[in-house]
Amino acid sequence: MADELRARIRSGALRPGARMPTQAQLAHEFGVERGAVRQALRILQSERLLTNVSKGSPATVAPDPVGALTGPEAPPLPTTVALAPRIATAFAAEHVEIDAVCLTSISLTLAIGEPLRQIHAGRLKPAKVDVRVLLPSRDIDLAFPVPVEARGDDRVHERWLAMRNAQGQVLQHNLLALRATHGIDVRVTFRALPFTPPVKLYLLNGAEALFAYYTLTRREAEAEREQPAMYDAQGTQSMLFAFRQGAGLRDTTFVEQSHLWFNALWETISSELTLTG
Repeated sequence: MADELRARIRSGALRPGARMPTQAQLAHEFGVERGAVRQALRILQSERLLTNVSKGSPATVAPDPVGALTGPEAPPLPTTVALAPRIATAFAAEHVEIDAVCLTSISLTLAIGEPLRQIHAGRLKPAKVDVRVLLPSRDIDLAFPVPVEARGDDRVHERWLAMRNAQGQVLQHNLLALRATHGIDVRVTFRALPFTPPVKLYLLNGAEALFAYYTLTRREAEAEREQPAMYDAQGTQSMLFAFRQGAGLRDTTFVEQSHLWFNALWETISSELTLTG
């Protein structure tokens, strides 16, 4: 429920300053008890997307919900919540530059959907977009995801590789389509890392670094999908920490060092990556 309401706020379906439906109306719409409604509303209040959350009158959408997710005082939030509005903000620049280090690029592919919608709606029109993505090589023994037992079982690696390739292809296709539809100069490049990144990193326009840990959990076997028990990380839910150029010495240094780290990997030990097979 929180995810759906958050999406409505971000899309403008629920406008800044507007009153939310009553808790009774939300309980009926989502088919849940009032307690679940209050919990969802409290989550959105903690993200500063809602105000006046109480048992009485309906909550109110914050005056600046986008700023609550992207401003300097925004708290760390799950990647699925925080990444899309920050990337949409980055797409307001004339020249968009996005660098990413990740396991499959699924979060980036999902987040790119927000600025694409705004471009197609005529609200954004960058002249140039450059995207560089570092992903693990298909030829390495991944640290994760891996089977809990039977480490010679290739099914986990094959599923990860299929996901890596599919998400990268979707990301590439969606961005390159902007050339034909809007005349935007787009370049999307992938390179392969010889190791499994323990963290994910997004660098936006040289001004912002977004950082999250891949925290491993055990996923139980799923017989219907022929999936063994494995150690894996749910990257879309990783808490994203934001650092801004010019927001103090600590933040500025982190952004600068993150760019140095990314460029060093890109120019030295990374190799050509093809999103096939």
